[in-house]
Parts: sequence; C-alpha cells; structure tokens
Amino acid sequence: MSAGQSGPGRRPFVRIGEEGRRAALIDATLDLIAEGGPQAATVRAIALRAGVTPGLIRHYFATKEDLVAAAHESLMSGLTDASGATLAELPDTPLARLAGFIAAAVSPPVTDPRGVALWAASMQLVPRDAAMRAVHEKTYLAFRDRLQGLIADALIAAGRGTGDTRALAIAGNALLDGLWIEAGALPGHFRDGEMKDIAIKAFSRLLQLELPEG
Repeated sequence: MSAGQSGPGRRPFVRIGEEGRRAALIDATLDLIAEGGPQAATVRAIALRAGVTPGLIRHYFATKEDLVAAAHESLMSGLTDASGATLAELPDTPLARLAGFIAAAVSPPVTDPRGVALWAASMQLVPRDAAMRAVHEKTYLAFRDRLQGLIADALIAAGRGTGDTRALAIAGNALLDGLWIEAGALPGHFRDGEMKDIAIKAFSRLLQLELPEG
C-alpha cells in the first residue's frame, strides 16, 4: 500500500489542526458507540476510524475513558445548543422564547434517532465512571439552568413572580426528556409537530401559563 492510500475502515490522512484532530477522534468515538455500543469504542478501533495511530490518541486524551467522556460532552452540549438555536429568530418575548426552546427540544434535529441511541449507550457508563458522571452532571445542569432561566422570565412577564423555578425546571426537564426519548426511539409513530404541541401544552399546564403554540 502506498503512503497516500488508506486501509479498510480508515479515514484518509488529512493535515488538520489540533482542534480538528481532537474533533475527529470524538466523532470517531461517537460513530463507534452508535454502531456497537461503548464496548465497540476501543483505542484501536477509534484510531482506525479517525485515521491516526493509537499512540496519537494519548496526545489529546490521557485515557480512553477521558475520550469517551469528551464524546459524551460533545453530544449533550450539541443537543442543548440545538434546542436554543432558533431563539434569536423568535419574537423577543419571554413566553415566545420559552415556547420556542421547548418546541426545539422535542423536534428534529434534536430528536435524531442517532442522538437518542448514543445517549442511551453512554448512560450505562455514568453510574460507574467518574469522568462520565462529571460530564453528565455538567451538561444536565447546563440544559436545566437554561430552561430554568426561560421559565423565570416567562413567569415574571406574566406577573406571577418566580416561585420555585428550580422545581419547575426539574419537572419540565423530565417531561422533555421523556418526549425526546419517545420521538427519537420511534420517530415513525408521531405526526409532524405532534411532540412539539404536546410539550407546549404540558408546559402550559405545569406553569399555569398560556404559552404560544407554533
């Protein structure tokens, strides 16, 4: 095999920067977990998929567990970012912003089946791996805190005061998680926009507010 060729399953070598190589390792890890679960993400398989030598992985991550935790963080942070991606395009009112965030959290691309499958596969590592547990706590709180802020703004705008927004955010996050799992696990069982409508109506009841339906 010549120097310019690549073996089966190996991505062709491309000169990219430090951040690009790190991202490629994370992407390779996520691909392997999606295909075969956490056990498929061996150092050898990750290196082969990313087109690097196994030794190079240690340049970016001290252990394979650190790499898997970084992949989980990338996945979960991406889902939070996607949930808030459309906020800038919505009317600048607290009720509209909350409704838009809720709708996005249970709609494509957030409900992509691959993301739900990756989350399910990674969650089995959280109870027994300290790095995974720390990442899960960080990303969970990032989403919940953002939701709590939007809830607080909506309640204030409605003249209701903030009340126990922490409890409301915990309950609301659990509601969104359940709908997200259903939508991603069985996407063909729901009409277009059905999960969004269910989520907004459920939040309206939870918060005793009339949120705009899209």
